[in-house]
Amino acid sequence: MLAIIGGTGLSEIPGLEILRRHGCETPLGSASAPVLQGRLQDREMLFLARHGQPRRLPPHRINYRANLWALRQAGASRVVGINAVGGIDPTLRTGALVVPDQLIDYTHGREATYFDGRFKPLAHIDFTHPYDAALRQALLAAGARAGESPVAGGVYACTQGPRLETAAEIARLARDGATLVGMTGMPEAALARELALPYASLALVVNSAAGIGEGEIAMADVEAALEAAIVRARGVIEALLLAEP
Repeated sequence: MLAIIGGTGLSEIPGLEILRRHGCETPLGSASAPVLQGRLQDREMLFLARHGQPRRLPPHRINYRANLWALRQAGASRVVGINAVGGIDPTLRTGALVVPDQLIDYTHGREATYFDGRFKPLAHIDFTHPYDAALRQALLAAGARAGESPVAGGVYACTQGPRLETAAEIARLARDGATLVGMTGMPEAALARELALPYASLALVVNSAAGIGEGEIAMADVEAALEAAIVRARGVIEALLLAEP
């Protein structure tokens, strides 16, 4: 079953019938919110509000381990993370939808693995390609069917947050090869890999990163861009869901 992690507005797909609310509790503590199970036409899907419902959790305090575990408990077989990001590559203007193919993790202090020697024995995963290739292609195809033109590929830099970055930090990320910057892409992608859940990201560019655009970043503008992008992301997710076998 397809699972979506993102903001609360994503569960408001027209015609989506909510069938069940799965509990938050897992062996790793509470997930951010109950997992919603819904049906659109004859397809079922899962949805989890990453920051809680209502929104309350900053990126570094999200229990990512519980979130992915709760989705698997509820029957998830593949996961799409919806991520609001800033555009580092100046060609990625506000409003762009991107399906990244790589990431760089700049976070610290987050519970980032199930294989910590306590919950599960120490183990290592291959993370050469952090996003599932087949799911990425399915997202790109769904975007086209929804009348969008998602950018195929990009390097997502995941920073700690909740503050935005300085212009010097963004310049460093650009030198490192990053084209997008956000705060929630990790350890979400790695945890999905540890659970053998195919995972991909649909990144919504809601501002130019610090020092890329003109002047300072106005949060009112970011929120307005995110609201518009969520509506478009719902169309992509609907097209992805209806293409399920």
